[in-house]
Amino acid sequence: MTSHAMFSRLLPSAAKSASTLALALAFAFPAQAAVPAPVDQPYPGTIVLKVDATNLSQQIFRMRMSVPVKPGPMTFLYPQWLPANHGPSGPLTQFAGLKFTANGKPVEWTRDPVEVFAFHVTVPEGVTTLEAEYQFLSPLDPGQGRIVMTDDIIGLQWPSVTLYPAGYVARRIQVQPSLTLPAGWQYGTALETAQRTGDEIQFKTHDLETLIDSPLFAGRHFKQFDLDPGAKVRVSLNVVADNPESLEAKPEQIAAHRAMVDQALKLFGSHHYQHYDFLLALSDDFGGIGREHHQSSENGVKPNYFTEWTRNEATRELLPHEYTHSWNGKFRRPAGQNVPNFNTPLQNELLWVYEGQTQYWGGVLGARSGLVSQAGARDALAATAARYDSVADRAWRAMQDTVNDPIIAGRRALAWSNWQRSEDYYSEGALIWLDVDTRIRELSGDKRSLDDFARAFYGIDKGSMLPAFYTFEDVVAALNKVQKFDWAPFLRSRVEGHGPGAPLDGLARAGWKLVYTDTPTDTIKAAEERSKSADFSYSLGFSVRADGGISNVVWDGVGFRAGLAGNATIVAVNSKVYKPEVLKAAVKAAKGGKAPIELLVKKGNTLRTIALDYHDGLRYPRLERIPGTPDRLEAIYKALK
Repeated sequence: MTSHAMFSRLLPSAAKSASTLALALAFAFPAQAAVPAPVDQPYPGTIVLKVDATNLSQQIFRMRMSVPVKPGPMTFLYPQWLPANHGPSGPLTQFAGLKFTANGKPVEWTRDPVEVFAFHVTVPEGVTTLEAEYQFLSPLDPGQGRIVMTDDIIGLQWPSVTLYPAGYVARRIQVQPSLTLPAGWQYGTALETAQRTGDEIQFKTHDLETLIDSPLFAGRHFKQFDLDPGAKVRVSLNVVADNPESLEAKPEQIAAHRAMVDQALKLFGSHHYQHYDFLLALSDDFGGIGREHHQSSENGVKPNYFTEWTRNEATRELLPHEYTHSWNGKFRRPAGQNVPNFNTPLQNELLWVYEGQTQYWGGVLGARSGLVSQAGARDALAATAARYDSVADRAWRAMQDTVNDPIIAGRRALAWSNWQRSEDYYSEGALIWLDVDTRIRELSGDKRSLDDFARAFYGIDKGSMLPAFYTFEDVVAALNKVQKFDWAPFLRSRVEGHGPGAPLDGLARAGWKLVYTDTPTDTIKAAEERSKSADFSYSLGFSVRADGGISNVVWDGVGFRAGLAGNATIVAVNSKVYKPEVLKAAVKAAKGGKAPIELLVKKGNTLRTIALDYHDGLRYPRLERIPGTPDRLEAIYKALK
C-alpha cells in the first residue's frame, strides 16, 4: 500500500475535503496560456489609440483603444523593456483601470502569474473589435517617479499609455494614435501629424516601434526654433517652459545650437532621420530627463537654461549627447539590443560603446559648437577623471559589469556609490574613448582620429532609418580600418581591468595631466551652486548638502575611516554652527597642523563628535598642461571646417 493510499484510509474525510478544494481551485483558476512569442508577421488590422491628457489637476492620462481581433485566446502586453532605459522600467505601478469590452459587453482579463506585464483575454465568438479603457496615473510627487504632467507642461511617453498584442514583432503592428491636449496648448514631436481639430491631434498611422520611440512635449508656453535653416531635412528645437520669460533665447544662444547640429553632421557625414526634433523642457516642476530616440530626444533642465546662460555651461552637453544617439544607439545599435518587442530582455554588454562613446562625442560636440568653452570642457573632463580615478569599487567590480546596473539597481539611490558602482560605462567609457582617439592620433602622426571612425562606422547608409547592429568584433574591425593596432586586448583591458586608478592614458597622450589645487574650477563652483552642496570629495572624502546632510562618502576616505555615513548631518564644525564656508575654513586652518577637525554630527536622535585627522588642505581637480607635449585636446575640441 502506498503512503498516499494509507494516508487516505486514515483520514478519508480530510482527503475528500482536500480533493474537493483542489477541484474547486482548478475551476476558479484555470491554467494560463503561455504568452505568445513574437513572430515576424503583420498584425491583421490597425489599432486605434486615443489619449486624453487634459486632466492637469490630478495628472491622469486616460486612454481608449480599439483593437481588431478574432475570437479566441489573446494576450496584451504593457511595455516593460523601454528604449534608452536599458532595463525593465515600464511604469506598471501607474497603469490602472483596465477594462475590456466587446459589442458593449465586458470581457474579463487575467494577469499572467509569471510575466506580470501580460494580460490574457478570451475574445468571444462573433467579435471583430475589442475595446480597452485604462489610465496612466502619472506621478504626483518625485517619490513616485519622474513628474511628466504639470499645470504648464506635459511629457507624453507612449510606452506609459500603450497596450499591444503579444505574438507580433513590434514594427509589424500598426497604430493610429490621437491626443487631446488642454485648450490652446502647442506641442513638439517626431510623429507626423495628420490633422488637428481644435485641441485634438490625430497623428498618421505608425508602426508600434516608431510610436513608442517618438515622445511628445506639449505646453502652455511653447516656442520652436529652426536649427538647420534652409536644409531639406528639418531639425527643430521645441521648447516648453513654466513661464513665457524662460523661452526668450538670444540669437547667439540659438546660433550655438545650430553650430552643434552643423558639427554633428560634419562629424558623421550622414543623417538617419526624416526630420529631428529636440524636445526641451525648462522647468522647476517637470522632471529632469535626458533620453534618446531615433528622430527626437527628451531633455529636461532648469528654467534658467537661456536666461542665466553663463551659469549653466555644464548642462549644455545634454543636447549634443542625445543628438549623437541618433547615430550611436538608435541607427547603429549593439547586437544585444536587437529585440522583437518591448517585453523581450535587452542585452547590455556594449553599453560602453553605445553610451560611453556618445558621452565622449557629447563633450566634443559641445566644445566644437561653442555650447561649451574649451576651458569648460577641460574642467568637466578633469571632474570626470578625478571621480573615476578615486573610486575604490574598481578593486572588486570591473567597469564592464556596470552595464548590468540599469537592471540590477534601476537607478535607485545608493548608500555607498563610491564602492557599489553605478552606470560607470557612461563617463568612464568616455575616458576610454579619449584613450582610443589619442592613440589613433599618436600612431598616425595626427593624420587620423576617432572622427574617421565615426564617419566610417555611423555614416553608412545615409538617410536609412533601419537599425544597423554591431558586435565587439565589428567595432574592432572598424578601428583597424582607421588605424592598424591590436585593439581587442586594448579595449578589453580597460573595460574589464581593475586599475589601479581610472584609464587616464588618453589624457596624458592629449598633453594634459590631472592635478589638485585648493581652488575649485568654475565648473565645480557652478555644480555646487546648482546642487546647493559643498564638495569635499578629494579632501575629507564626502560632500555636504545645503542642510548639512552628508552624502557621497568615499569608501575608505578620511570621513569613512572616522565612521561617517550618508545618514548623518553635520551640526557644527570646531564648535561653530555648520555652514559650507565654516568647514572650508576649518580645512584650510588644519593644513600642515596636527589638531583634528572636529565635527558635531547628528544621526537620528544621537549627537556625537567626530575627529577628522586630515591636514592636506582643500583639493579640487583640474587639468594642467604637460610641458613639451602636443596639445591634442585642443585639436579634438576644434570645430570642423
